[in-house]
Amino acid sequence: MTTEKTNDTMQIDPALVRQLAELLDDSKLTEIEVQDGDRRIRVARNVTIAAAAPVAMAAPVAAAPVAAAAPAAEAPAAAAPANAIKSPMVGTVYLAPEPDAASFVTIGSTVKAGDTLLIVEAMKVMNPITAPSGGRVTAILVENGQPVEYDQPLVVVE
Repeated sequence: MTTEKTNDTMQIDPALVRQLAELLDDSKLTEIEVQDGDRRIRVARNVTIAAAAPVAMAAPVAAAPVAAAAPAAEAPAAAAPANAIKSPMVGTVYLAPEPDAASFVTIGSTVKAGDTLLIVEAMKVMNPITAPSGGRVTAILVENGQPVEYDQPLVVVE
């Protein structure tokens, strides 16, 4: 990263901020954050107005289905297993080292600590996501080429 911290002020590289903004646009994400030691840059897009309009329009049509949809929206967050390996960054997930290669792991695979489970590409850098401990892969919660958010559950190893 090309930011520098001097005398308690952070010097920000405008080119890096532009790259992050372009990545935000390309991936259709609303927020991206990079961290290097104690330095952190966050670029976010305010989409409150765009998101609020469809909700307001849908509510008068049928209030009961909207109320029924709220528990379903909460279920995926609650369903994430405690032992899921989560994404350390925003990016695009790849389940194999190359497009024509076999996946790093499949459901039922046995892994050792340090084995590569998948790759998260962020800013054209391939970041291997490794197993923190040995075990068996019980779930793969993402698809190849899918954009992922920071702290999103990726794989469950038990």
